[in-house]
Amino acid sequence: MANFVELVLTCGSWQEAQKITDALLQKKLVACVEQLEIRSKNWWKGAIEDTKEVKLIMQTIADKFDEIEKEVKKHHSYDTFVLQMIPITKLSSDAAAWLAKELKS
Repeated sequence: MANFVELVLTCGSWQEAQKITDALLQKKLVACVEQLEIRSKNWWKGAIEDTKEVKLIMQTIADKFDEIEKEVKKHHSYDTFVLQMIPITKLSSDAAAWLAKELKS
């Protein structure tokens, strides 16, 4: 079984989220992207920010992380974005087969 993972990325707008989603799907770097509207509070440049953002949750394989990060850099507006990889320790067999087929792993 491939090394399936979930990636999490926060975007500054719906337009940015769509651009990143479409680029990653078209290049077959991810098989699925969930988009969630969120509100974030965080420290940035010495002040607390309160912003509306879009969180992307993506299904892929670990080997594609570096290529995904490179593609995100082309489209992301943040100076410092956080792309997190979360390992999937178990996955239903049908979902694993679908992911493997879509990602050609």
